[in-house]
Amino acid sequence: MNKSKIKWEKVVLKIGGESLAGKSGYGISSTQVNVVAREIRKVRELGVQMGVMVGGGNILRGKVASEQGVDRATADYMGMLATIINALALQDTLERMGVVTRVQTAIEMQEIAEPYIRRRLLRHLEKGRVIIFAGGTGNPYFSTDTAAALRALEMGAQVILKATKVDGVYSSDPLKNSGAKKFDMIKYGEFLKRRLGVIDATAVSLCMDNHLPIVVFNLHKSGNIKRIVLGERAGTIIAD
Repeated sequence: MNKSKIKWEKVVLKIGGESLAGKSGYGISSTQVNVVAREIRKVRELGVQMGVMVGGGNILRGKVASEQGVDRATADYMGMLATIINALALQDTLERMGVVTRVQTAIEMQEIAEPYIRRRLLRHLEKGRVIIFAGGTGNPYFSTDTAAALRALEMGAQVILKATKVDGVYSSDPLKNSGAKKFDMIKYGEFLKRRLGVIDATAVSLCMDNHLPIVVFNLHKSGNIKRIVLGERAGTIIAD
C-alpha cells in the first residue's frame, strides 16, 4: 500500500466491551472477537501504527455497579479489571491471525501484561506491533473514552476512532428516535453543548484542548476502519 494514500498513519481505536460480546451484550463471543480482530488486521496491513483501547462493559460497568451500592472507586477498579480480560481475549485472537501485539495495562500485572510505559509503547509502534491498552487510565472516575484520548495524545496519534453500533453522531439516539439527524461533522463545542452521549464529555474536552479529531463510526459495517484511515467518508468527525 502506498502510504501517500493513507490519511491517518497513527491512530487509536476505541472499542466498547459490548463489541466483543454476543447478542446478549454480555460476556465474550469468540465470533465477535474474530470480527473485530479482522477489522484491526485490515488496518495494520496498510502499515498504520495502531493502539486499541478496550472497554469492559460486557463484563462489568463501574458506574452501574456503583449505582447498585458498590463504592464508586471500588466499582471503577472492578471495571478496569474487566477491560484487562477483554484485552487478553483480543490479543489472543489477533496473535492467531498473525498480528503481533502487546497488551499494556495501567494497573500493573507483570505476569500477564506489560505495565504502561510511554517510551516502550513508542518503540512497539515503530516495530509495527498493535498495542492494546487495558486498565483505562488506572484511576477511578475516568472512562475508557478519556483513557483513549490520553493515550492518543501520549503516542502522538492523529485521530481517535470511536467505534459504536450506529453510523455516527446523531441529534438524539437513532435507535430510539427514527427522526434523529446525523451529523457528517460537528465542532467540539457544539457536541458538548448538545450533551450528546456517544462519547464521554471529558474525552471530547481533552481532544478539543489539543486539537485531536475524533471519528465516530459504525464498527459493524465491515471495512469501515480501513475506509476511514484511507480518508473515505464514514461516520461523523468531531473537530475544530
